[in-house]
Amino acid sequence: MANYRAELTGVFGDPVDDNPTIVLEEAGYQALGLNYRYLTIKVLPEDLKTAIDAVRAMHFRGINLTMPHKITVIPMLDELSEAAQIIGAVNTVINEDGKLIGENTDGKGFTRSLMREGVELAGKKILILGAGGAARAIAVECALTGASEVLIASRREEPGRELSELIRTKTKADSAYIAWKETIKVPEDTDILINATPIGFTPNADQIPDIDYDTIRDGMIASDVVFDPVQTRFLKEAAAHGARTFTGIGMLVQQGALNFTYWTGEEAPVEVMYQALEDALAGK
Repeated sequence: MANYRAELTGVFGDPVDDNPTIVLEEAGYQALGLNYRYLTIKVLPEDLKTAIDAVRAMHFRGINLTMPHKITVIPMLDELSEAAQIIGAVNTVINEDGKLIGENTDGKGFTRSLMREGVELAGKKILILGAGGAARAIAVECALTGASEVLIASRREEPGRELSELIRTKTKADSAYIAWKETIKVPEDTDILINATPIGFTPNADQIPDIDYDTIRDGMIASDVVFDPVQTRFLKEAAAHGARTFTGIGMLVQQGALNFTYWTGEEAPVEVMYQALEDALAGK
């Protein structure tokens, strides 16, 4: 019997027009010949409950959540993963026969993107710039993956201290808060430096995090969550000081690959998804 009904996935957000996840997810579906669709949907905060009810009613296989819904969605779900519970935010929902399970693939996407390139996190000392949603997810996943210490540098003291305390109490990693009041030095024994702020994102591509780049040592890992532009000023400056750099493309694709597998049960065609996203960003 012919089946004319596509399985639905997508993203809820506001603003959401510039979210490129559709590019890599649709490329993956097409590569495996799956009758799935990914929809980019504007959902206002006051309409989120209605939209989540629609996920059940319309039998979506799952949905992504971007700002401003990652925290407010939690009471509307039936279950949370360990990571989502600790992080306190959800970016992915899996619909299991009407049971909505909240997951956070932001941090998992980041750690997988580094491990894919042969970077081990176990036993490493990590400095994260920022204490927002991305920083929180990355810090938790790095700690859960075995990092020995996760330092949090933040201009906002309360979220910075709170995230550091969360790492110390909910994971086996050590952590400390660094007040980012002025140009900060990267501790000499840092293994991995991560920009988890939006500094440098288009249209502000000329901006760069305020750190002392002369304190980046040769061979240190430097990674950026910003993916547009792909090569940020932060990464270029870090590379000029001897760091091995990783762009934000890896995190975005790897979290998309995790979503793909959660929703379809199939292994994601990661290389196809990488190429699709790189082509889309290059052709802007």
